[in-house]
Amino acid sequence: MTDVRAVQVTFDCADPGALAVFWRQVLGYVEEPPPAGHSSWEQALEAFGVPRELWNSRSACIDPRGVGPRLFFQQVPEGKTVKNRIHFDLWPTDCTMNEEVERLLAHGATMVRDLRDHHGPGSGWVTLADPEGNEFCVLRSEGERPDPYAHLVRDRAEHAV
Repeated sequence: MTDVRAVQVTFDCADPGALAVFWRQVLGYVEEPPPAGHSSWEQALEAFGVPRELWNSRSACIDPRGVGPRLFFQQVPEGKTVKNRIHFDLWPTDCTMNEEVERLLAHGATMVRDLRDHHGPGSGWVTLADPEGNEFCVLRSEGERPDPYAHLVRDRAEHAV
């Protein structure tokens, strides 16, 4: 069995540069640095002989902490036509789900489906789309979620009587 050492998530898209900026804002990622010996991506692409009209055909961003996967954006001629078969679920760590949804909408996300409290108070999520229509979900932060072990404590207490 082979160990997987790294994961990259690849987006097919029309505008790699713009979509990379959106996801950097969403996840707190940074632009991947240019190759060694180059002070900018423009300088690197020019040195590699990449025609200017292809400079926005690829982009990438990385987690500055080195924990999350690299995100790679590649230009394709066709647009998105069906629902994603895989998507991101985002758990806010420093705000509520509602605050995170508002932040992402301000950065250009669009509302797809609002299922807050769909299964009762404190449940649910919100499905948003990035500027090219790729869906992702915002879930409740840890502080907003009900205690998943509460039923075990209740059941143990009932059996002790």
